[in-house]
Amino acid sequence: MTKLCANLTMLFGEVDFLDRFAAASNAGFRGVEYLFPYAYDKAQLAALLGKHGLTQVLHNLPAGDWASGERGIACLPDRVAEFQDGVGTAIEYARALGCKQVNVLAGIAPAGVAADKIRDTFVANVKFAAAQLDAAGIRLLIEPINTYDIPGFYVTGTQQTLELIAASGSDNVYLQYDIYHMQRMEGELAATIARHLPRIAHIQLADNPGRNEPGSGEINYPFLFAHLDKIGYDGWIGCEYKPASITAAGLGWAASYLRPAV
Repeated sequence: MTKLCANLTMLFGEVDFLDRFAAASNAGFRGVEYLFPYAYDKAQLAALLGKHGLTQVLHNLPAGDWASGERGIACLPDRVAEFQDGVGTAIEYARALGCKQVNVLAGIAPAGVAADKIRDTFVANVKFAAAQLDAAGIRLLIEPINTYDIPGFYVTGTQQTLELIAASGSDNVYLQYDIYHMQRMEGELAATIARHLPRIAHIQLADNPGRNEPGSGEINYPFLFAHLDKIGYDGWIGCEYKPASITAAGLGWAASYLRPAV
């Protein structure tokens, strides 16, 4: 059965972030994800989740200075200590929020650094994070991202991600498969998901072009949802798209999957 969670970083932007938990619940979502929880008090976020009957499905490891354009630090050789500190912070938040999986953003490959050094840094960081998270009962995810939206991003495709997972030597690392990103980079969505289903722990969506809600572009989401049910995917699907107008006005596509509060 298709389980949708609201990405609060991108959805319900018409209200303050802390009010988005109520908005998501009222719209019928039973799970939420967002980029980062670290600007907020853990207890306050946990209270909002409990009040509105929401599951914290996912958040990311600390990813550097997002406002200045950084998109992760896991592949940066000069930021290893910062990365490791961030793993500890992420575990504290995930435990407080009941979040069972966190995503690592690889970052933009640094100029002037040898490719093998970048790879070795990323793999070592993943290995470290996976072990720390495993001890806390939390899964580590890696998300490949398209290079049109984030030029120079280090992890860009399904096969590369799986090779990096294998190189880490850990069984606590999984693929976060974003349909929008992989449509732009690879296509072959249904076959790819089916082939690698045992390693996919989380899926995200948006349509293409435009990264708006399903039904606005070329991706056949009714087919994909039926396909995911058929092959036995039982994880969450994060709605990580830019609403064409206000969020509520564009949720018609999801009506049969949501359970509005009464």
